[in-house]
Parts: sequence; C-alpha cells; structure tokens
Amino acid sequence: MKIYTRKGDDGTTGLLFGGRVTKDSARPETYGQVDEVQAVIGVARAHAPRGEELDEILTGIQRDLWVLMADMATDGPNREKLVAGTTLVTPEMVAPLEELIDEVATRFEPPTEFVIPGGTVVAAHLDVARTVVRRAERVAVALAPESTSALAYLNRLSDLLWMLARWQEGTSLRSRDA
Repeated sequence: MKIYTRKGDDGTTGLLFGGRVTKDSARPETYGQVDEVQAVIGVARAHAPRGEELDEILTGIQRDLWVLMADMATDGPNREKLVAGTTLVTPEMVAPLEELIDEVATRFEPPTEFVIPGGTVVAAHLDVARTVVRRAERVAVALAPESTSALAYLNRLSDLLWMLARWQEGTSLRSRDA
C-alpha cells in the first residue's frame, strides 16, 4: 500500500463517510487543528516518563482526539453514521476530563493568577498544547453541530492541560511579583 493516492492533487480532500471538499474549507481546517493538538500532546508525552501516570493520561487523550477528528471530518448528511465514542464525541468522554481536572487540583495549590509558562520542559509543552487546543476550539465553533460534545471536550481539554502543566511544574512562576 502506498501512502499517496493523488486524489488530493486538485486541492480537495475526502471526508469520512463520503464527500469531498477543498482543503481550505472548515472541516479540514478543524480536524487539521485537532491533528496538530494530537501531535503537540505527543511532544509533551515524549518528554514525560514512559509508563507513568502523565504518559497514560496523555495517551488516553490522544486516543480521544481520533474520535474528535472523525466527528469533525463528517459532513451533515453522513452524521447519522457516526458511532458514539468511536467516531462521535459524547458527554461520557467529557466527564472523565472534568474528574481528572478536579483530582489533579487536589495534588497541589493551584495558582490564583496568571503564570509564566516554562517551569519544566514537560509543562512548557503542555502549555503549548493548551494554546493549540484553544485555537482548535475557536475554529471548531463554526463547524460543530449541536449533536456533538466536541466543543465541550476541547474546552475541558484546555483546562486539563493547564492543570497538568501546573502539576508538572510543582511551583509556578507568577506573572508579577507579589
């Protein structure tokens, strides 16, 4: 099997369950942003100790992002073909993010004001991932149908990444002197 198909040489791309759109249209832009999120989280994961809790958390998120990309890569008429939790983001995928945010928050005293990112390499990469998630969320707003929880997932994910970055730093550098 070859990686190239030549079908996109005309500037179009195929959507999940059929249909083609230009590569600069809203769907490819949205799932492309999510693909970038997944890659940036991979960079953070590459700096985290293998097999430990953070690695496992980030791997789970990366798996969820495949579902989110499938959700965003499916056009309206084909959305009925989506499968909850497999190709469609569900509230049941958002809830564990909220639980994890709350649980991680008990491990340290979260900052109450803006912080300067970069306390550790892992935390810095998590903060970059958080900003890419926020960008993906802004793009997804124009696209996300009411029937999906993709926007809620992205919103909670950015919160979780912020919390994970602060946890990895241990002590955050505040944006101003006290």
